[in-house]
Amino acid sequence: MELTLLGTGAPAGLPRPHCPCAACATARGERARAATALLVDGVLLLDLTPGAALAAARAGHSLAGVRQVLLSHPHDGPAVELPAGLPTAGRVADGRVLTLLSGHRVRAVPMDAPGTGYEVTSSGGQRLLYLPPGGAPAGLSPENGRAAVPYDMVAADVVGRPDAVARLRAAGAIGPDTDVVAVHLDHDVPPGAELDRRLAAAGARAVPDGTTLTVGAYHPVPEVPRRTLVTGGARSGKSWEAERRLAAFPGVLYVATGGGREGDPEWDARVRAHRERRPASWRTEETCDLVPLLAAEGPPLLIDCLSLWLTDAMDRVNAWDDAAWAAGGEKALRERTGALVAAVRATRRTVVAVTNEVGAGVVPGTVSGRRFRDELGRLNAGVAGECEGVLLVVAGQAVTLR
Repeated sequence: MELTLLGTGAPAGLPRPHCPCAACATARGERARAATALLVDGVLLLDLTPGAALAAARAGHSLAGVRQVLLSHPHDGPAVELPAGLPTAGRVADGRVLTLLSGHRVRAVPMDAPGTGYEVTSSGGQRLLYLPPGGAPAGLSPENGRAAVPYDMVAADVVGRPDAVARLRAAGAIGPDTDVVAVHLDHDVPPGAELDRRLAAAGARAVPDGTTLTVGAYHPVPEVPRRTLVTGGARSGKSWEAERRLAAFPGVLYVATGGGREGDPEWDARVRAHRERRPASWRTEETCDLVPLLAAEGPPLLIDCLSLWLTDAMDRVNAWDDAAWAAGGEKALRERTGALVAAVRATRRTVVAVTNEVGAGVVPGTVSGRRFRDELGRLNAGVAGECEGVLLVVAGQAVTLR
C-alpha cells in the first residue's frame, strides 16, 4: 500500500496565517506544512484540503483515480472547493466498514473527541490507521486479554495527543515495527531539530509534505534511549521535559522521591500541580527505595528527582554532621550512591531520571551545603555515565549532551 502525504500540518496549516510566534516564523520553505491530507494508492483521499490537486501534482500523483473522499474531522472556515471529478466528501459512521472496488477495506474508528479515525486495509493485508487532529481511539483495550495485531503504520497527532500513541501501545496496536508518522503538526513545537527530537522520544517521525511512503515496508523505528538523565536548574523545565519523553508510553510508574512535608502548603501545591498534569494512566509511588524498583521488571520509570533522593540518603547517614561524616558517614553514603549507579547500569527497564544542576552557581556558604553540592555532582556524573541519553534543560530548552 502506497501512502502520499499531501500535507502534514494542522487544519490551519503551518505557519498559521498572521501568527507572530517563533515556531511560525521559522516554518518556511521545506518546514512549511499544508493541512494534513493522505492519498492512499491513488484511489482513497483522507481529508480534503485546499490545493489538494496541486499538492498531488507536485508529489507526482493525480487525483483522477480517487474513488472515495473521507473526512476525519469537522472542517471550520470557508468551504473547500471540490476538485473536478472527485466524489463528494463525507464522513463514515463509527464502526461502519466500506469496501472499495480497488479492494481496500476502510473501517471508521470512534474517537474520544469530535472526529473519526480510519483503519485502511489493502488487498495485500497491509494496515494503516489514520487519526484526526486532537483525537485518540475511544474505548481501546486488549480483547479477551489478548493484544491487538499491530498496525504497519499509524499516522496521528503525536504532538497534540501523545496519550493516543500510549493507548495504542498498551493495546498492542503499535508494536516494535510499527512506523508512527506524525501529522496535524501545529506550532506547539518549533520545526526542525527540536521537532525531530521530541518525536524520536515518542518513537515517531515526521516527513515533509509530498512524501510517499510504502505501508508495510521496513523502516528503522526511531531509537528511544532506554535510560535518560535530565538535568537543569530550578524551574528550568526539566520535569516537563522528562514527562514529555514518556507521554507516549503506557503505564508509566512515576517515582516521587520528595515525600510529604507536614504543614508546608507551598510544597503541597507543588506536588498537586505535578500530579494533575500527569496522564491518568500513570501510577505514582512515593519512595526513595530506588534500587529494588530498578531491579524489577515492569513499565517505564520516571524518577523525580535524584537530588531529593540524595537528601534522604544523606539524612540516613547523618552526613550533615562533620563528626558523623568523618566517622563513617562518607563511606556509608558512597556505598548508597554506588548501589544506585550500579542499579541504573543493570536495569532492563526504560528509565527517565530528573536531577538538579547545582554546581554552576554561588559556592554554598556552609560546609554541609558544599558537601551536598559535591556529592550531587558525583552522583549526577555516575548516573549520566550509565545513561544512553543525557539532556541539559535551560530556560525550557533541552540541549542534548549525549
